[in-house]
This record gives sequence, C-alpha cells and structure tokens, in this order.
Amino acid sequence: MVDLTTTYLDMKLKSPLVASPSPLMENIDHIVEMEDAGAAAVVLNSLYAEQIDAEKLALQYYIESTAHFHPEAADYFPEPDRFHARTDDYLDQIRRARERVDIPVIASLNGSELGDWIDLALEMQKVGASAIELNIYSIPSDINLTGQEVEAQTVEIVQAVCDKVWIPVAVKLSPYYSNFANLAKQLVDAGAGSLVMFNRFYQPDIDLETFEAEPNILLSTPYDLRLPLRWIGILHGRLEVDFAATSGIHEATDIVKMLMVGANVTMMTSAILKHGIGHIHRVTQELERWLEDNQYDSVQQMWGSVSQMNNPDPSVFERAQYIRGLRTYMPDFS
Repeated sequence: MVDLTTTYLDMKLKSPLVASPSPLMENIDHIVEMEDAGAAAVVLNSLYAEQIDAEKLALQYYIESTAHFHPEAADYFPEPDRFHARTDDYLDQIRRARERVDIPVIASLNGSELGDWIDLALEMQKVGASAIELNIYSIPSDINLTGQEVEAQTVEIVQAVCDKVWIPVAVKLSPYYSNFANLAKQLVDAGAGSLVMFNRFYQPDIDLETFEAEPNILLSTPYDLRLPLRWIGILHGRLEVDFAATSGIHEATDIVKMLMVGANVTMMTSAILKHGIGHIHRVTQELERWLEDNQYDSVQQMWGSVSQMNNPDPSVFERAQYIRGLRTYMPDFS
C-alpha cells in the first residue's frame, strides 16, 4: 500500500491534495463531499477586507443617522471600529465545518493592509480554524510607493498576525516582487509556516459593446503550474518553511511534479469546478497508481528530489534554461 501522507503546517494530512477556495465552499455539504472524495484539507473562501470596511461604514451610517431620534439607544451598539460586521457568518461557517468533517479547515483572510486582520485572525482561531491563510492581494499603483515599501507592508501584516495567534499561518502571494527569494526569507523570519504559490490575479477585459472594463474569470490550466513549480524548486531546502503549490493542479502528474520540486501539498480549485467534486477521488487513485507503477512506497521518497538543490543541473531553474529553451525550440511547419 502506497503511503500518501504528508505534513503541512504541523498537521499530518492523508494526502497532498487540498481543496482550495471556490464557490463550492459556501455549502458545508460540499465540504463533507470533498472529505469523502479524499481531500486532505480544505481552505475556505476568503473574508475580504473590503467587505468588512463596507459593512462597518454601513453600520456607522445607520447608528449616526438615527442617533438624534433615540440618543440613549446608541449606547447599545458597539463602537464601529471594534465591530466586525457580518463576520459572524464566516466564523459560523468555520465552526460548522469543523463539526462536520475531520480534516483540517483552514480559514482565509484577503486584503492588502493590516486593518482588522489581527482581531479577525484571533476570532478564527477561537472558533476552531486549523490554520489561517493570509491572502495578500495587492496591486500597487501609487507611483511614489517603492517596491521596498510594498514588501515592508506585506511583512508587517504577517509579523503582526503571527505574533498574536498560536495556530499556523500560511501566506498566499503573487510572484510580482523584485526579488521574490528575499521576500520569502523575510516572511519566514516573520513567522510564516507556509508559502502558498501563487495567487492568480484576475485581469480585467474590455467589453466591445459597452466599452467598459469588466471582470474576466478564467479557470487555470495545467500550464499555470510552471511558475510555482520553478519557485518552489528554487527555494526548497533553502528556507525552513512548507510550500503549497496552487494554480494548474489538474491531474495526478501535476501533483507528482510539485512534490518532486519540494511542495508539501498541492491545492486544487479549477479542476474541481470543471469536473466535479468526484475528481478529487479520481486524481487520488491516479496518484496511487503512478507511485506504484514507478516503484515509490510513499510521497516522501520523491519529495524535493528534483528541486534545484538536488538537481544535477541546477541551472534548469534559472536563466540558463531560458537561453537553452530558445535555442533548441524548432517550429513544425509540416
């Protein structure tokens, strides 16, 4: 029997396949189905900083606009800057998920500034979140803001949360930093237990009928795994941190590749949305067969075996491979 177990954020998981955020996570029954299909853990949809800010403003408006009718009634409301409006639904989802499944339930916070993250992280911890994923999604457009300042903000968020909670903290990042390796080191020093690579920015498109910019959501393809594959391969063994690969995980072979460069887990969303929750079971079976066919007893045997530090040609992860690839590619015009 092949051993699929892996360790992620100090948790022993039954396999390296984690179900990541999607509309399916809104229904606890779907989370139960994911566990039954073989998911080793789930990451809930993010609680967005913008939602919290908008709801707090709405509450404040309600309180202030009616205060002159019943001045004494305002005393019954908490101060707006301490009130996390509508977070109760999210916290209740964590609580109910933990009651229904045995696999780890990872909460997620999405934002770009520190804001209320610390208080919310503490609340998530209190209701039973197994870990917290900080989804730091920022597109800096201030021409006076330096790259160093952007990185400092990111590290500040991680440091502040890690200093307050005792459950593990993962950080989901974009690849768009001047020196990602250095930022990764700073985040590990700040207390991050895992780096989740990478956040996929959903770029806008132009509607040629309305001439307006609009959201354009595209599911990932297996080709999207190459960027996280490269960076996990470069950083494995150089930082004492877990790695989660996300984007482009569709089949068992995608999981194998990520394990070989040093990922502890792989996170799947698009393939589940495309093929259904049962796809988790199919991919898990295929992973077992692949390991058996290639004479592996466990996923640990292959872990990091093709990372940069263990590769006979470390240059494949860097510029030399880029040059080699351009020189060797020949188009087929037949």
